[in-house]
Amino acid sequence: MSALDELRQLRHGGGQVRKRDNKAAFWFLAPWFAGLVFITIGPVLASFGLGFTKYNLIQPPKFIGFDNFARIFSDERLHNALGVTFTYVFVSVPLQLACALVVALLLDRGMRGLAFYRSAFYLPSLLGSSVAIAVLWTQVFGTDGLVNRVLGAFGIEGKGWISDPDTALSTLIVLNVWTFGSPMVIFLAGLRQIPAVYYEAAAIDGASRWSQFWRITLPLLSPIVFFNLVLQIIHAFQSFTQAFVVSGGTGGPSDSTMFYTLYLYQQGFSRFDMGYASALAWFLLLIIAAFTAINFWAAKYWVFYDD
Repeated sequence: MSALDELRQLRHGGGQVRKRDNKAAFWFLAPWFAGLVFITIGPVLASFGLGFTKYNLIQPPKFIGFDNFARIFSDERLHNALGVTFTYVFVSVPLQLACALVVALLLDRGMRGLAFYRSAFYLPSLLGSSVAIAVLWTQVFGTDGLVNRVLGAFGIEGKGWISDPDTALSTLIVLNVWTFGSPMVIFLAGLRQIPAVYYEAAAIDGASRWSQFWRITLPLLSPIVFFNLVLQIIHAFQSFTQAFVVSGGTGGPSDSTMFYTLYLYQQGFSRFDMGYASALAWFLLLIIAAFTAINFWAAKYWVFYDD
């Protein structure tokens, strides 16, 4: 057998091996693709179609055109839910990122037990959206909760923070700020990538710590800030569990905790108006997409990359 024939045989054998590997990979990926089609893409497309119908889960869907989407602009209770949601997003996200950055700067200095503190601060991010923490929050800010007991120790009379329309939303904002662990870990990773030589050169030139933060740390960390900002805005718009548990699913008191997602849930699973709920879901998608697009457009004015 010539060398050319041996080479052809090796290539043929290698092709057979690749085909077997590709077939095995396909079968391993098949469950994921099935889930993507039937659990994700299918329901998404179905919800888009239901947005143009009147559907109550019992009777067949009835096509009504754009009535559900037109109803969005005349639904006063929905407008209140949008106001509550926007307040929650615009207040809690900046405070959360600020706390995350401050803690990351403190941990970046280096200390004993850094791994423990990093894990301890990250833990609330894993638990903050859980039902258990939301139930705990009702106890902390309840009439006889921990907050009022601490205030009582100083002679200050507390109140039902969750049952008061003026402060109920603030308790949920505090809960979201408390879950700063995830962006904190990302900030810490970004801080570790900033070369120390920049700070050494700035210190030789007489720059203060504050000046180094504004002229070195923040500009070089701006891509990380942008990344966290986009993710946390999306996450805040999707918040549901906290408001549902704290208000008992009503959005009270006086709709002060009526998040957009909670109102969507009420329309779909309390009033069984699945057509309108589907339209609301797609409208929320447009809102999140708009804010994400605005962030990407504005990024060119304040996000700095090495290149």
